[in-house]
Amino acid sequence: MNINKLKHIIEDNSQDLTQEFKRLFHGRSGLYDGYNFLTIDSIDNILSIAFYFECEIQLENELLNMLKKFINTSRHKTIILQRRYIQGSAPEVIIGELEDINYAIENGIKFKLNLKSNQNSGYFPDMKIGREYIKSIAKGKKVLNLFSYTCGFSIAAISGDASSVVNMDMSKSALSIGRENHRINNLSTANVKFYPHNILKSFSRIKKDGPYDIIIIDPPTFQKGSFAASNDYVKIIKRLDDISNENCIVLASLNSPDLNSDFIIDLFKTNTKEFEYVKRLNNLEDFKAKTEEKSLKNLVFQRNL
Repeated sequence: MNINKLKHIIEDNSQDLTQEFKRLFHGRSGLYDGYNFLTIDSIDNILSIAFYFECEIQLENELLNMLKKFINTSRHKTIILQRRYIQGSAPEVIIGELEDINYAIENGIKFKLNLKSNQNSGYFPDMKIGREYIKSIAKGKKVLNLFSYTCGFSIAAISGDASSVVNMDMSKSALSIGRENHRINNLSTANVKFYPHNILKSFSRIKKDGPYDIIIIDPPTFQKGSFAASNDYVKIIKRLDDISNENCIVLASLNSPDLNSDFIIDLFKTNTKEFEYVKRLNNLEDFKAKTEEKSLKNLVFQRNL
């Protein structure tokens, strides 16, 4: 692929842009030779570029020059570049200005972003269909949101009229942003709890607020000192029978390229008595991958089918 082909892809994906977040180019899909280091996102009037590893300087210059011309006719006023391969590197403002507070908008819901950090922005766009699914089944349900981070699933559940939500994550700062995300969307937190705990050490706390009708398991693949999916996912699955209501739905997520869907399905078969596999949720077309089993896996299980 060359720079002109990339230009056409971005232009085609920009035909219907609004304030809503949209991925314009997903090089990490493995579908575009020579561009697997690159993602490009539209965040309202910000064009956000991420390099996941270093590219040749000539290609970088061609890319940035092309995008500078692109925004002359697009809705964007600012271009930022994040070099994700350099630890601690602050984003570079290529054109325009970057405000201190920015939001990703998804189906009209705001998510507070941290675009001045080289870490996760606080919003995971590839999980959009997962959040839509939870919203669609949440009415009147008690929801447990494990590894909640900035509480996107909690927002989806409360928007869908869930009766209560328990959010649990080790990061106090992420939960604080999650609480703020509820506030900026005028969503009451009267029946929402935020627990800054290590999940693997907190099952008594989890059980006390249960049992639950919907359980979301959305862990990092690896978090040093606290969670490794290959070893620790099973520890949560083994507890599901004790914390779930009859007909409970579990959304089990996995975003490791090295672990496939069968890894989770087999864990459920071996370690739960009453949960059965229902389906895998589709991924967004914007995040289509050459090998789907290496991309995000959202697997639905239900108790007492």
